Amino acid sequence: MSPPKEQIILGIDPGTTIMGYGVIRVVGKQQELLEMGALHLSKYKDHAVKLKRIFDRVVALIETHHPDHLAVEAPFFGKNVQSMLKLGRAQGVALAAALSRDVPIAEYAPRRVKQSITGSGAASKEQVAAMVARTLKIPEASMPKELDATDGVAVALCHAFQLATPRMQTGHSGWKAFIADNPDRVR
Repeated sequence: MSPPKEQIILGIDPGTTIMGYGVIRVVGKQQELLEMGALHLSKYKDHAVKLKRIFDRVVALIETHHPDHLAVEAPFFGKNVQSMLKLGRAQGVALAAALSRDVPIAEYAPRRVKQSITGSGAASKEQVAAMVARTLKIPEASMPKELDATDGVAVALCHAFQLATPRMQTGHSGWKAFIADNPDRVR
């Protein structure tokens, strides 16, 4: 039996004030934190400059860690249309950075990330951070102040958990997965 393949996953929690990110290495069922942090953007008043900083940081993370996947949290639908538009642009720039380096992309809804990490889609950022620390055995003293950083790691972990499921390995989901799992029930 061959040893499990190593996967590097870059997780992004997009934002135009703070962008959280985390890079993990996965070998078999073991996950290891390589880097986490937050890009602070509030000092830039020009929205275009913020987008360029996001692009540059994501490219730098890709060039440093050579991820096999980029996982990004999808914007949630709030009441403020302008905020949603800005968040969508931030996510789009992170995706463009990954695409420019041929890194495959996965997108997850915030509730799905929380559910995957804590077991509850309504978990708080603090609960997510606590489970990230527990899962990756990060000492409390090493945890960042910014919960956006742990949110970025949570997105990467969510993707790692999805990759570990047999359905993701076969590329089947939804009805395709049902048919693949139950060929005798399809006429």
